[in-house]
Amino acid sequence: MDRRALLGRATLAAGTAAVAAPLAAPAIAQTAQPSLRWRLTSTYPRSLDCIYGAGEVFARAVGELTDDRFRITVHSAGEITPPLQALDAVQAGSVECCHTTSFLYTGKNEAFGFATGLPFGLNTRQQNAWMYEGGGIELLNEVHRKFNVYGMPLGATGAQMGGWFRKALGPASDLQGLKMRIGGLAGQVLSKLGGVPQQLGAGDLYPGLERGTIDAAEWLGPYDDEKLGFVKVAPFYHYPAWWEGGASTYFYVNLDQWNALPKSYQAAIRTACAEATHWMVARYDIRNPDSMRRLIAQGAKLTPFSRDMLDTCYRAWLEIERDLVARNPDFAKVHESWSKHRDDMRTWFRVAELSFDNYVSQASARR
Repeated sequence: MDRRALLGRATLAAGTAAVAAPLAAPAIAQTAQPSLRWRLTSTYPRSLDCIYGAGEVFARAVGELTDDRFRITVHSAGEITPPLQALDAVQAGSVECCHTTSFLYTGKNEAFGFATGLPFGLNTRQQNAWMYEGGGIELLNEVHRKFNVYGMPLGATGAQMGGWFRKALGPASDLQGLKMRIGGLAGQVLSKLGGVPQQLGAGDLYPGLERGTIDAAEWLGPYDDEKLGFVKVAPFYHYPAWWEGGASTYFYVNLDQWNALPKSYQAAIRTACAEATHWMVARYDIRNPDSMRRLIAQGAKLTPFSRDMLDTCYRAWLEIERDLVARNPDFAKVHESWSKHRDDMRTWFRVAELSFDNYVSQASARR
């Protein structure tokens, strides 16, 4: 995925071809690649420089890979479309592409949830492996085409925190009546256990917590959460986000616009999406630790979810998962691939990586 090497090889090939061509050969007309100007609407506010910034990294890479013949301008949440309607705008063709979180659109089809990540699902590396080597992107695009869009990962967050709560949670019974901003299929788990899921954009979360119109909100992790100021109005910081063990953010393009692109421009988009994904993971991993320390200093009460909470949510999710497989053919088809790779990768993870991580953690505690 090294685009500099890609460009270098392309330049070398072009130079070799030029030397090899006879000087007296008649000139052959070259078909210039078109000059395109697209807009990308983002679900995220500009202030969140990592998750929103991945869209800018992507757009800059597309420009560089095409010698600026293909330019994409990035627009933050609300500039073109409301944050929760980015996919709808692309589907309708009112904007060419978007950068969003797919679980926001599980109301269209629950299979959209796989593009972000399922509750108690894959971690970041496993999600990436399934997408790129396990056929996930292709399987999901069979679903996406039904909604006139084509998609692929553009960003990944790593494991997330469980959110900010005005009151500390204990057993799963504390979810009864809890009004929480939580997206996608995780909202179905909360609802099944008596909670009230709310789907809100980032800009609505702080005022909702401050006024008490919501009791809790999950967003992402320390780096973004610090910027959004949640610690001031909801100090109980629970973990982990059992619904997002390694969430992907997603790029969607109008299907007609995608099919009309030259192959080289499609390749530029794929390469740029991959570069932005690696950038986002690295940026969060570097910045989250310092942000967590600052949040604790500001009064965040870092608290794990209880075992009862996790076990109860897990059992509730398994019931929902089985129901979705039984009644949604699209979900069932993607799930067949996803679950096989999940089980295989977890077996390998336990043998090598988990045993290593556990040893290092225990050794560090003994130091």
